[in-house]
Amino acid sequence: MLRFDVPQVWSNGIRWEAFVTFLLCCVALTVTPWVLVLPMGKGAVRGVLGHHRCPSPLLWKRLFTKAGILGMKEDAGPKMFAAKILFFASSVSMALYSIGSPLWKVPCIALIVFSTLEWAVSFCAACRVYGAWYRRFPPA
Repeated sequence: MLRFDVPQVWSNGIRWEAFVTFLLCCVALTVTPWVLVLPMGKGAVRGVLGHHRCPSPLLWKRLFTKAGILGMKEDAGPKMFAAKILFFASSVSMALYSIGSPLWKVPCIALIVFSTLEWAVSFCAACRVYGAWYRRFPPA
């Protein structure tokens, strides 16, 4: 569903969050997969409640405001969809790891790839899918 009831988000805050997700997933691959609990929690809060209710984006907004590097405002709906995908992928990865399957690395690597695209070149694959869905199936 399109979300017009949530405030827009700052682009540099989103990119920073993607970089943090990238780092957490790299730590999960190299140290311990239990680190994926953090992206799972972040994805749940931001995907359901919104970025404006999650503590870390509020912290980044405050810090980036002081530094004067907020960036541009972006719609929060696609970013909430991306957060739901973050929750789903990290949950699948954790579930696979907890049953002892080596396939847990696949969703973790996918998160690394897509979070790198977001923080490095500001390409949000989930946002593209979100927009394509609503162009194909507009709300009634």
